[in-house]
Amino acid sequence: MNEFDDIRPFQDSEVPDALARLISDPELLNLLLSRQFPLLYNVSPKLFSAVARPFLRRHLHSLTKNVSTVSDFQSHMTSRLTEVLHRTTDNYEFSGLEHLDPDKAYLFMSNHRDIALDPAIVNLGLVNIGRETVRIAIGDNLLSKPFASDLMRINRSFIVKRSVKTRRDKLDALKHLSKYIRQSIKQESVCIWIAQAEGRAKDGVDKTDTALLKMLALSKDLDQSFALAARDLNIIPVAISYEYDPCDSSKARELHHQKMELNYTKDPFEDLDSIQKGFVDFKGRISITFGSPVDDKCDSADQLAEEIDRQIHLNYKLFPTNIIAWRLQDNQPQDVHLARLKNQWPDEDWHAAEISFKTRINRMPKAHRSIAISAYAAPVVSQLRYLTDG
Repeated sequence: MNEFDDIRPFQDSEVPDALARLISDPELLNLLLSRQFPLLYNVSPKLFSAVARPFLRRHLHSLTKNVSTVSDFQSHMTSRLTEVLHRTTDNYEFSGLEHLDPDKAYLFMSNHRDIALDPAIVNLGLVNIGRETVRIAIGDNLLSKPFASDLMRINRSFIVKRSVKTRRDKLDALKHLSKYIRQSIKQESVCIWIAQAEGRAKDGVDKTDTALLKMLALSKDLDQSFALAARDLNIIPVAISYEYDPCDSSKARELHHQKMELNYTKDPFEDLDSIQKGFVDFKGRISITFGSPVDDKCDSADQLAEEIDRQIHLNYKLFPTNIIAWRLQDNQPQDVHLARLKNQWPDEDWHAAEISFKTRINRMPKAHRSIAISAYAAPVVSQLRYLTDG
């Protein structure tokens, strides 16, 4: 038994069995049918599922008949992702990839807006320059269903154990995770993707959690400084920017419940629905910027977090939606910066862009609109902090 069998992604030899489990899992099949044919499913779930499941199984068998390794699966997913992005974006662009050393493994640490699309699009950028895909950190809160665990682990995801209860168990899990990440990078030369904080930044405020950085240092050598331990991981901050967030309305709803101190209970399939929306709904333009490796001058988790935040905030692509949302807020010193922000988009039809953005926001319940506007405006606020007063 391997030391990391409880958290690691699946190996090639495990792929056929995992696919077989997925294709035969009635809960997964029912979920797919309910999303693909909602009207028919809602009329008579049991009858429709009983009739349609055999056809869906055959279809899934056909789709996966040539998939026997992790690479096969990811190649298939990359092809599907490219097709989806062509349908659901105006364009997507990568920058900073040319500065990566092909002989180095990196820890890519990004802001986090979309459960599955964030690491998927980072992978796409790496595949486009001929690099291997990353291993993806994913919380076990997203793996409550057996089929979700199988699906994620085929896709090179490893498990972050957030559900452990006791203080001792939490520390052991964090040490175990830290050791796995460091081994992946230093000994196996495999890149890692991890979000800068637990959970998506639903309010648009991208801030690195120092607890995450302290976790990464748990596996350092006893005589090693924090700065050198961080340098060994070759941390590269990545800024992921979406013009439109497919889940903006649901995020605003959840934040409204929190603001009003109302109970908010997630639907059992809410996270999976968010994954689906992130992939299939319109996103406008997307920008992914790979920053510079963090050097060894960060002597503490606080200093390292500040540097990661600095790169993510400055490299974040401010789309017209962000700028319009920022202008719509009453408490901004707009005149000083608005012209400079708009100059980033000299060919933009700002009147049309504002109508489009306001139309989207106005589809939300009135109580949620200011929350969504603030989330779109937050990256502007974050970036301007570095660009004012020296």
